[in-house]
Formats: sequence, structure tokens, C-alpha cells
Amino acid sequence: MTKVSRRQFVQAGLAAVAAPTIVPSSVFGKNAPSNRITMGFIGVGGHGLGYNLNHFLKHKDAKVLAVCDVFKSRREKARQYVKIKSNSDDCVAYNDFREILSRKDIDAVAISTPDHWHVPASLMALEAGKDVFCEKPSLTIDEGRVLVNTVKKHKAVFQAGIEDRSVPEYHRMAQIVRNGGIGKLKHMYVKLLAGTLYAAEKPAPVPDDLDWNLWLGPAPYAPYTPKRTDRQAWRNIRDYSGGKLTDWGAHLIDTAQVANFAESNGPTQVHGKGVVPEGAMNSVPITYDVHYKYGNGVTMHVESGGVELRLEGSDGWVANKGWRGKVQASSPKILEQQWEGDQDKIWPRPPLEHRNFLDCVKSRKLTTYNAEQLHRLSTAMHIANVSMELGRKLHWDPKTETFKDDDAANALRSREQRDWTKGLAKG
Repeated sequence: MTKVSRRQFVQAGLAAVAAPTIVPSSVFGKNAPSNRITMGFIGVGGHGLGYNLNHFLKHKDAKVLAVCDVFKSRREKARQYVKIKSNSDDCVAYNDFREILSRKDIDAVAISTPDHWHVPASLMALEAGKDVFCEKPSLTIDEGRVLVNTVKKHKAVFQAGIEDRSVPEYHRMAQIVRNGGIGKLKHMYVKLLAGTLYAAEKPAPVPDDLDWNLWLGPAPYAPYTPKRTDRQAWRNIRDYSGGKLTDWGAHLIDTAQVANFAESNGPTQVHGKGVVPEGAMNSVPITYDVHYKYGNGVTMHVESGGVELRLEGSDGWVANKGWRGKVQASSPKILEQQWEGDQDKIWPRPPLEHRNFLDCVKSRKLTTYNAEQLHRLSTAMHIANVSMELGRKLHWDPKTETFKDDDAANALRSREQRDWTKGLAKG
């Protein structure tokens, strides 16, 4: 497999893309001829269509001009959906997302692809002058830092597709802890869903409906197998994802880190154990048990087996079970506490990520989940996967973003990328 540098990757992918030379009309204010933000959607499968596209279409200041998917049936379904919802036939369906990036009349893109495409597609969109809304998480530590630097370079607006800071239950839990409502934070417990076992499959002919080369993209070459492109299946394959840990962890681990004032730095130690089933399609742990320590002495235990968050302090605890479960506490008085204005040590609860993104495209302010925040959150989970792969405790330096005195671990901060612009090359 050929090692492709980030510069080569972006230059190759943008060969057909001409960057906009004008500021999008959408940023000129309410008196502009058109105050709507024009958007293209890259990846319109279940989540891309049912959640992201559907939510953006609810906002009158977002106009969808293009949809893209490597599955013809999906992109045509999405195009028809936009036509019906917007009562307009302006939306065009594409197979190759570079055609969206080449359009000067599109201000922003929403990326809802498998994880291995998140950062590469975002980088190409940023280089083409677009603001970016992209699903979580990143795939590697190093590519996350490249994303942050590229967003800064272009002074672009970037929003990660995570809703938790807008969810009342999680915002409230973080608020209580940050304001000392349970005393000094000591320990955090996070339970996440386990992965699913997928039996190994034999190669099969690629369906006429699918562009297999573009689906693989920068991931290593692999022969097509029927279930590989299923959303829950690819999440269990290392070439495309970090598993359920990085999927569900992007939600609850974020709330834990926010409660610990650690959303902009992260842990300093990690020791994880995981089980990768033998003889299966799976190549990431489907069960896992991870222990973290932060610079302020707070510890965190993350394990598979459900959905739960518990934050323990010197004067009590707050917790909930299940996604968006009712917030509970060791004492009713903990939940009765209120903080207002400058006394509150957490930001006001923002609108959902789609509305927040549109507002920030206009104001040019930082989004709820900007590139730096996504990178730090993803990194906390990536170092756990590295620890599980190596089978030992690791010491992480959030300032230098390196493992201390550990060449083997540092080598796993990045991965080689396949040059997908040359087609289905195996090497």
C-alpha cells in the first residue's frame, strides 16, 4: 500500500475542484438578496438522510442544492426527499463528492460517511472554501490535528455532528459538577454499548448500485463483501472505525470530560483491555474495559455493556441510566441547586448542532463542537484503542499529543492512506 502524505492526498482529490473566489452570499446579513445557506450533503444513508438532512431541511435559511452517495439508490432517494420537502427541483444527485466541492454556489457541506472518510472529506471541503458540518469521530490522532490546523488556516466554520451539549440531561449533569454541586470531582463511570459479532464473509461481486472504490476511499483495499457496508458492521472494522468505543464514547465520554473541565486537553494515563473475536469480520474489540487518569487526579472507568454515566464527588454523585435517562443524585438537594450568569461555570445550553452550525456560518463564531473539541474528544478514545492493541498502560501528554517514551504507541497515532484516485489498486 502506498503511503500518501496529507498534501498529496488533498492535491490529488482536489484536482477537479476550483476554490471559491468570493465570500458566500449567506454571510452578508438579513438584507442580502438571499440569506439562505446553500448546502451539499455527502453521504445520505440512514443517519445522513434520516437525521442530518432531515434536520437541516427544517430550517428555512438552509437550502439543499446537492446530495451525494456512492450508492445510487440512496442518493436518488435523498434527491426525491429534498424535492418533496422543499417543493423544489433544484437538488442534484452526485456519485462523486468532488462534484459538490467544485460548485461555487454551495457554501457548506454536511458529511455523514463512515468514519474513515470524515477527516479526508472535511479537508478537501475546507480546501475548496466550504464550511463543514461533519459526523464524529475522527479515525486517528494525527489526522485530527491536521483537521484543526486546516480549519484555522481557512478561518472556516466547523461543526461536529454531536448533540450532547444541547441535551438537557447531559448539560445539567456537567453543570452540577463544574459548579461544585457534588463537591470535588473524584471519579467518573461510563458504560457504553458493546460491539456486535459479525461472521467472516467471502468476497462477492460488487453491486451495480455501488461505487466500491469511492466507498473504500483512503482505507486499505479490501474485496467487497455483502455486509461490510452495513453501518453497524463497518463500525466493527478497524480500517473504517474505532468501534463502539469511539461511536458511543463520543457522546458520554464528552459529557464526563466537560464535567471535569477536560474537554480541551484530555487524560494523561490510559490502560485498556478488549476482546477481538477470532475468525470474524470484527477487527476492533467488541467488549472493552478502560481505565483513565487525568492531570488533576480524577479517574474514569469506561466499560461495555449498556448506556450509563455516573459522576462521583466528595459530597455526593449525579448519574443517569440509558440514553437521555432521568438525572438522579445522591441527594435531592443536589438537583435543586441553580447557578446563573457569571456564577455558572458552564456555557448556556446551545441549540441542536444543525441550528448552531447555521448560526455560526453567519456569525463566524465557534460552534458547539468545533474541530479542536472533536479532536480532543476523539483522542481520548483513540489512546484507549492503542492501549488495548498494545496490551499495556500508556502515558499520554495532551500538550505535545504524544505518548511518553513509547515509539510503538506513537507509531499508531496515524495510518497509511490508499491513493483512491487511481482506482481499486491493491497496493
